[in-house]
Amino acid sequence: MEMQIYFDGKKQVNAEWNGQVIKTDQPVQGGGEGSAPTPFDLFLASIGTCAGIYVKGFCDQRGLSTENIKIIQKLNFDPATRLIDKIDLEIQVPNDFPEKYKEAVVNSANLCAVKRHMQKPPEFNVYTKTV
Repeated sequence: MEMQIYFDGKKQVNAEWNGQVIKTDQPVQGGGEGSAPTPFDLFLASIGTCAGIYVKGFCDQRGLSTENIKIIQKLNFDPATRLIDKIDLEIQVPNDFPEKYKEAVVNSANLCAVKRHMQKPPEFNVYTKTV
C-alpha cells in the first residue's frame, strides 16, 4: 500500500490515495489560504467519522433510522503537553431508540479502525531516498 503526498502551492499539502485527492491547507494566520482542512483536522475528523460508519452500519443492519443520530466528539487539550489527552465520543440517539441496542451501538463504534490503530500505533520510519 502506498500513498503519494505532494505539495500544491503555499501551505497546501495533498495526498493521493485510491484515485482520490485529499487536500489540506493551513489557516490564513498560519501562512495558508484556509482552502482545506489542516492535516490535524482531518486526523480528528477521521476518528469521529470512522466511529460513525460503524454506528451507521449497525443501524442499517437492523433497519434502524440514523436520521436523528449524531456523534459529538469532545476533545480535551492538555496545555502542559500541548496535546489532546482525551477524546469522548457521545452518540446521541433519539428517545425512541431501542434501549436494547444502546450498549451494542457503543460497541460498534469501538470497532473503528482509526481508534484501534491509535491504541496500538504502528512503527514510524522516516527517511530520504534520492531518485
